[in-house]
Amino acid sequence: MSGTRKVAGLATVAALCLILGTGPSGLARTQAAGGGQDAGGAKQPYTMPEYNAYQACATEKVPATLVKCLDDFVGKYPNSALLIYVYPLYFQAYGQLKNYQKMIEYSDKAVALGEKVDAGVRYQALYAHCYAYNALPAAQQSDATQAKAAIDAAGAGLTTLEEVKKPESMTEDAFNTQKKQIQVYFNGTAAQAAMSLKDYTSAIKFYKAVLALTPDDGITSYRLGLAYEAMNPPQHMDAFWSIAGAVTAKGATEAQSKKVKDYLRKLIQNYQQAACDSLTDAELNELLQLASSSPERPSSYTLPSVSDLDAARKDMTIASVVADLKAGGDKSKVTWLAACGLEFPGVPGKVIENIPGTDAIELKIAFVTSDAEFDAATTPNMDVKVVGQPDVARVEKDSAIHFTGTLVSYDPDPAFMLHWEKGKVNAEDIPKEKAAPKRPVHKRPSGRKSN
Repeated sequence: MSGTRKVAGLATVAALCLILGTGPSGLARTQAAGGGQDAGGAKQPYTMPEYNAYQACATEKVPATLVKCLDDFVGKYPNSALLIYVYPLYFQAYGQLKNYQKMIEYSDKAVALGEKVDAGVRYQALYAHCYAYNALPAAQQSDATQAKAAIDAAGAGLTTLEEVKKPESMTEDAFNTQKKQIQVYFNGTAAQAAMSLKDYTSAIKFYKAVLALTPDDGITSYRLGLAYEAMNPPQHMDAFWSIAGAVTAKGATEAQSKKVKDYLRKLIQNYQQAACDSLTDAELNELLQLASSSPERPSSYTLPSVSDLDAARKDMTIASVVADLKAGGDKSKVTWLAACGLEFPGVPGKVIENIPGTDAIELKIAFVTSDAEFDAATTPNMDVKVVGQPDVARVEKDSAIHFTGTLVSYDPDPAFMLHWEKGKVNAEDIPKEKAAPKRPVHKRPSGRKSN
């Protein structure tokens, strides 16, 4: 909730007082002028001693002393018309004392007065409720009653905010700027409370409302992604898109972007379980580029899931892989995600070139599946690195072999080439080492005796 707390830190005092243009004590003093009568001569709904008792509280600066004064006032005048001013003093004092449960209690009492209080005071109380909710420990925020009440307060706050008139002392731009901050705060509070309730559909609605006001809010984009991911079933594509937006948000620091990017990469890996890290990196980079230019995911954007890849692997052969990759299109993308990193046994081919090396032997091979293809093959389309099998150096050009290897990358047409690691040629396809010629045996000449 750090994004919401930040707005609270910026706007707490301003939200409770500045946007209203005047405080409750001033309003009461104006109405009490004239010895308990209003300007038209009508009798005020409270006595002068009652007003003086209230005024003694209103001028108190020490929060704890103020609360005691207000308690005494309410005990003596439980149905006072001045409660419309007393309750705001209560929740402001309890806010200073960090007694957030009491702050909520008295903000709700102020709202419960209904039309007796004007829009400014109702807004003041609703904001105080949300502020107090966000200040509660996480365990209390997760309480269903507290969370539901916070959502209701935030919703009523957004409605009431539209009724608050601009103070004459504020410019239109300043008023609208502050109003926007407060709208962000109310929607952010409601979103967090909805997450506590596991009401992810509502949380998504509120997070989107925040982003409509502050498109570059990386924290909210990230939280929106978490809400999509938490749904049942998870909305993975929308989650990936929103979290990618958090990575590229203008307000994000380099450290924040890196941390969220690493997390997004893990989400994609878990979603696909593809064996080749390079493919995950390519998908991630493409996603970040696309999400940076559009806050809403286009319906055409998808990533194949582990189920899609398992289905592609079900009847996969190296022949089908070659055919799909050469054909191109969406199917080739799924095929490559499914095939990359897999080990294929018994791959047939014709050796076009055998390149010896210090650490590995590199075979340039043409993939063939018939005698006709074997006879016609003159150009390699497979590059196989063989390690730990020195006898492969004896394999001659134009030999027919079979090998087992791990597919790691490929070059598309026009120079199609499959790249293999950890290659091992079938032993029966490696020529036997030629035996060394026998040395002649020299015999002594017959008839001679040794001394």
